[in-house]
Amino acid sequence: MSNEDVSKYGVISKKNGEIDEHCFHIDSLVEKPKMEEAPSNHAIMGRYILRPEIFDILETQAPGAGGEIQLTDAIKELNEKQMVVAYEFSGVRHDVGDKFGFIKAQLDFALEREDLRDSIVDYMEQLVEKAKTGV
Repeated sequence: MSNEDVSKYGVISKKNGEIDEHCFHIDSLVEKPKMEEAPSNHAIMGRYILRPEIFDILETQAPGAGGEIQLTDAIKELNEKQMVVAYEFSGVRHDVGDKFGFIKAQLDFALEREDLRDSIVDYMEQLVEKAKTGV
């Protein structure tokens, strides 16, 4: 993730010692930090496998970033009581919380479908021509 995008996401810092090349222990988590306060550029993508104890923490969780109850804050508290592990994802990530990211995700998935691909490509070519001619 680029440094300028850090403040859009929850960010983690790793503990020393990896479990394997993609899996590691979390040292700390912070929700939407300022770039200069971020512990790393490892973003939380919002896919979790959590133990049931997280619900006890969420019941009493105070609002955090944006005045909302943040799952990241609850995971940070859970991490103080039991090990929390992260998996480093590799592949294409779509930020559907961002308007343009949502549109790109729709196009990418549509282009993967045989029944839509040709129509999408034709439409995109029409849009490019319109943009070039200004019509």
